[in-house]
Amino acid sequence: QVQLVESGGGSVQAGGSLRLSCAASGRTFSSYAMGWFRQAPGKEREFVAQISTTGGSIYYADSVKGRFTISRDNAKNTVYLQMNSLKPEDTAVYYCAASRSPRFIRPLSFDYWGQGTQVTVSS
Repeated sequence: QVQLVESGGGSVQAGGSLRLSCAASGRTFSSYAMGWFRQAPGKEREFVAQISTTGGSIYYADSVKGRFTISRDNAKNTVYLQMNSLKPEDTAVYYCAASRSPRFIRPLSFDYWGQGTQVTVSS
């Protein structure tokens, strides 16, 4: 079992940056692939990015490629999402998730979810 707590959300103008963090409990963080998802009002949750256990493999959604960077620090049990060049359409609640899957594939099944952090981008 792992518990996930996101932080770092907030309000920013278009073109700005935010860095989201997701802190995980437990001593097995390094054994989980991690991901970020988002859900805008009235829309389904969508995939943003995922990172393998060592950080050596990463996937991004096309909508964020080149603007967002996912990373992890296994010593700190934390995964990050650096978001640059933010657009109003990036406005959503952002969730981090952990996967126990032994294979790093797309789509990946995620087993644990955080509560989310709000990101609002104004034009």
